[in-house]
Amino acid sequence: MRLRTLTLTAASGAALLAAGLLPAHASAAAPRSAQEGTVSAADLLAKVTSCSQISSGKYKTDDETSATVPVCGKNGAVFWKADMDIDCDGQRTTNCNEDRDPWYQDDTAFHQSDGKPLKAETLPYVVVPSSSSIWNYSSAGIKGGGVVAVIYNNKVEYAVVGDTGPTKIIGEASYATAKALGIDPDPETGGTDSGVTYILFKNSTVSPIESHSAAVSLGDQLAKQFIAAN
Repeated sequence: MRLRTLTLTAASGAALLAAGLLPAHASAAAPRSAQEGTVSAADLLAKVTSCSQISSGKYKTDDETSATVPVCGKNGAVFWKADMDIDCDGQRTTNCNEDRDPWYQDDTAFHQSDGKPLKAETLPYVVVPSSSSIWNYSSAGIKGGGVVAVIYNNKVEYAVVGDTGPTKIIGEASYATAKALGIDPDPETGGTDSGVTYILFKNSTVSPIESHSAAVSLGDQLAKQFIAAN
């Protein structure tokens, strides 16, 4: 997980050029898929237009912002609408390591079937806030490896619950999630300030957690059930 500040974000333009990270940014503009599964972004978003708040309070999207984001409840799912910060934690890879990410940690809250941390560069995963008095994800039926539909710019990407973050901040996903959605995945300067919807399906588990194809298959099934139930 990471704690991005607005000050760092504001200074990111010059840092991007200085660090020579334009190739990574350019690759993010061409996600491998504009749509996963058979349920459209519009159909999913139509079911989350209003919020029945289930969290005791609201979350910040970054350290320096005010708390404005509630966790909302629906039949079979919870959701929130926030920004996307980039999580590069887990196994060291070309773009996720100490040199590329000032906040890098070599572990994730949930692990692959072989016991190793997840691989943020290649596995789409979402970060949930660590349990607190604001909200306890586990009590809400959200599990490590659970399926998440991440929606941005009319695109749907299926991910898994892969890591936990700060207790007061929400809106974070792995390098691979951002790249697939056409969001700059750079862990230091990337992400987007708004426009991301996260729909987490209750009591779901992808097995093995590292199988993205399994997440897409189960996610499509659960998205259809979600549409029918809400």
